[in-house]
Amino acid sequence: MLELAQPYWLFLLLPIAGWGWLAWRRAQGEAAGVVLNHPALPLAEVGRLPAPGLRWPVVLRGLAFALLALALAQPREVGDWITPPPEGRDMVLLIDTSLTMSIRDFRQGDLDVERMAVLKNTLTRFVDGRPGDRFGVIVFGSEVATLTPPTFDRTHVAAQIRRIQAGMVGGDTALGDALGMALKQVRTRRLRPAVILVSDGADNNAGTLTPAESLAVAHQAGVAIHALQFGSDPYAAGRAARGGSATIEPDPQPDLADFARLTQGQYFSIASADDAARVIRAIDALEPTLSRPAQQRQVREGYWLALALAAALLVWAHWLVFRRSA
Repeated sequence: MLELAQPYWLFLLLPIAGWGWLAWRRAQGEAAGVVLNHPALPLAEVGRLPAPGLRWPVVLRGLAFALLALALAQPREVGDWITPPPEGRDMVLLIDTSLTMSIRDFRQGDLDVERMAVLKNTLTRFVDGRPGDRFGVIVFGSEVATLTPPTFDRTHVAAQIRRIQAGMVGGDTALGDALGMALKQVRTRRLRPAVILVSDGADNNAGTLTPAESLAVAHQAGVAIHALQFGSDPYAAGRAARGGSATIEPDPQPDLADFARLTQGQYFSIASADDAARVIRAIDALEPTLSRPAQQRQVREGYWLALALAAALLVWAHWLVFRRSA
């Protein structure tokens, strides 16, 4: 659709037309005077002689001034509405890289694959499908390491996810410290931040901050924790048998389900690649982005063409005057 952004500039065409009429009459008078004073021409030829050398510059300048007025009116072609990107939230992917994540107990087609392989593929697709969010990646085992702080660069985030290997920061589980690190990096915008906690449910056995302490901080900060349990802790049954039925744990720590329940998040148990895909769709629905209405349209400006033609016409008119006077 063609339109003029500032159409009132076209009122300049009225004085331009008046100037053109006066300049044309003046050029006619000058042409007649030149012909009448020419001694070599018979009187009968005077009325039929054109004066292109005087009239053409007037025509060209008039057209140039009209094009300048058109350029000021800003002709443009208006296209479709531009849909702004969705507004998302801060999300930290908190990933357990303890040695148990290398167990091959997942099925993908007809193959047995590692938990970590399914995890990386699932999280990469999740990140690719949410352009409005800032994603951070933190891994934890015996130690905690930030692979990337929250960023909109989804390509970089996906590359960091592909780097993750089981055991890369030690074989134990420092869950409390990892969650504390994640809470330091998220910030609340219009939408609450969220932590995607991925683990096999192994007990916290490293670090200085307990899971209960980090959970209290997350609850106070209003950060939702979605807990994804990939497989199960293979040593849980052995620990329970050694402890005996009469043993009372003096300081019980929250498990993955508690993290989700006490922060208004969701707990998911994942035992296959199909489960992982289903869980990712569920988190998409739980943490929607904000769709903003379109306020701008695609625009192709045309004023530059009018300016270029006006400049060419003025140069042409100047050249005709110069040639006549030479």
